Amino acid sequence: MKYVIMFTSTPELDAAVPSERAQEVYGRIYEWFGTHSDKFDDSGAELQPVTTATTVKHGAEGPVVVDGPFSEAKEVIGGFSVIDVPDLDAAIELVKTWPSLEFPGIAIEIRPMVVDYSQFEQ
Repeated sequence: MKYVIMFTSTPELDAAVPSERAQEVYGRIYEWFGTHSDKFDDSGAELQPVTTATTVKHGAEGPVVVDGPFSEAKEVIGGFSVIDVPDLDAAIELVKTWPSLEFPGIAIEIRPMVVDYSQFEQ
């Protein structure tokens, strides 16, 4: 089963982590991807900081373009990957080993992907 895993963090809490500690964990993240490469279905992507985001959203007069993320949440998505594992339990077990989970404000959202679009055919 394919899942998208989205790596989220809280920028203010990220900024409080000493740079040498962040670099050490980033090295472990690189190793984590290598160790679990057989479960990844894509190359994934790390995203630029949330300050670079642009959002197009609904407006009364039509689409509106705004700077920043689409929501007012404190958490931001920093990257994503697609994994292919047997089930949600396997996805959870994989995600629980994410090195950055030792820091406050870090979370990983797991969502199953739609892979069979026949249900939408008319």
